[in-house]
Amino acid sequence: MSFNIIASVVFGIGFGHFVLSSEILQHTDLIIDIGLCLLLFFVGLDMGRNKDAFSQIKKMGLKILFIPFMIAVGSIIGSIIGGFLLHLPINESSAVGAGFGWYTLSAMMLTQYSPELSALAFISNVVREIIALISIPFIAKYVGDFEAIAPAGATAMDTTLPIISNATNSQTAIVSFITGVILSSSVPILVPILINL
Repeated sequence: MSFNIIASVVFGIGFGHFVLSSEILQHTDLIIDIGLCLLLFFVGLDMGRNKDAFSQIKKMGLKILFIPFMIAVGSIIGSIIGGFLLHLPINESSAVGAGFGWYTLSAMMLTQYSPELSALAFISNVVREIIALISIPFIAKYVGDFEAIAPAGATAMDTTLPIISNATNSQTAIVSFITGVILSSSVPILVPILINL
């Protein structure tokens, strides 16, 4: 799966550069939205098909909230450690980590504080998503299903959900979706709080 994703990106770069006209490329946002919606629709079909997954999620109860909580804590602590190595203040590095992979929103929110920090948030969160796309199948295979959700962060509910679903099972895909919703909802709350510490 990771190889297919990388190959698709490389093919897309080549196709966009050498084949497509600039007029068609102006509509890529719409095409991406339609493609992502279709992809998520089929992931939803796969999740809905497995009735046992929902009963297993119900058995987990509130323990399911532990997964997004630990991902959030790990992301912020990791970014503070990275910021320490780059000589960034704790408030700046933690705010970058609180983007949880949602590069567009976190970068936009930090623009008012500093254009440089906004660029760092954008690059860091884009790289996080790329690493997630590559590493999720390996983590699912060699570490565990729920652990495979961690690199995805906020994208666990959208762009990385198909990879998580494919590499794990329906129960993990549902947990992944819930985790992504919680982390995505946390970004607009945590980034301003942390940057103003």
